[in-house]
Amino acid sequence: MYNRKILALLLAFAPIGAAAHADGWYIGGSVGVNTQSDSDNSGQTGAFTTGNLGDGSTLDVADGTPYGWNTEFESGVSYALEAGLRYDSGWRSGIEIARTGADVDTHSGVTLGGGDIGSLDAASIAGSPTALGVSVADVVADGQGEITNTAIFVNAYYDFNRGGTIEPYLGVGIGYSDVDVTYKPSNIGVIDGSEGKFAYQARAGATYALSNNWGIFGEYTYRATEDVEFQNQLFPGTLEIENQSHIFAIGARYRFDSL
Repeated sequence: MYNRKILALLLAFAPIGAAAHADGWYIGGSVGVNTQSDSDNSGQTGAFTTGNLGDGSTLDVADGTPYGWNTEFESGVSYALEAGLRYDSGWRSGIEIARTGADVDTHSGVTLGGGDIGSLDAASIAGSPTALGVSVADVVADGQGEITNTAIFVNAYYDFNRGGTIEPYLGVGIGYSDVDVTYKPSNIGVIDGSEGKFAYQARAGATYALSNNWGIFGEYTYRATEDVEFQNQLFPGTLEIENQSHIFAIGARYRFDSL
């Protein structure tokens, strides 16, 4: 699936090099709102024995047992800086450094072996031999933690109505993102790690010309990476976390004089 996405993005870049001549450099920056999509976390456990299920009993969990839950994120922030080159064909290309962040809002729907375990005593997943008197669902509902992405992209754009006061544009990009995730519901450490992943984005926006050199712009970006995978710190197992964002940003761009 990802190979097809990479190929499609590379094909989108191809027209830049065809019969295009450099027309001038530009630099720009933006700030925006990062709407981090919910993550349907999923993974497999190692072999372990649960803590107190709430009635004094425990459960032996087999290696490879599926588990997971859903994580919702609060709206966060995004920042980006880009430097690039414009072409006389209407295309432009750029190198972008971007950072996004979002705090965890809540976790819900904890499952183990295909069954919902939200009603069990939280001691069952905390490994405590003594019942804690609070359910798994209540503990994970307190969604402390965050996800941050620090990425670099190679982007390609096409500017419509070039030279007009308003220039709509479309763009795509591929790159690399360092994804850092902390899940700490009710201050209990579950996930804390970072992993580098292939990243890709698609963008649509419009630039308003303030002068021959300065312009302001507004844009929407869909950005994603491959799922990141971390070791669970609460009990043996790995967990895959989805990482997708919808970003709404405003910024300014300076166009240097033509080459």
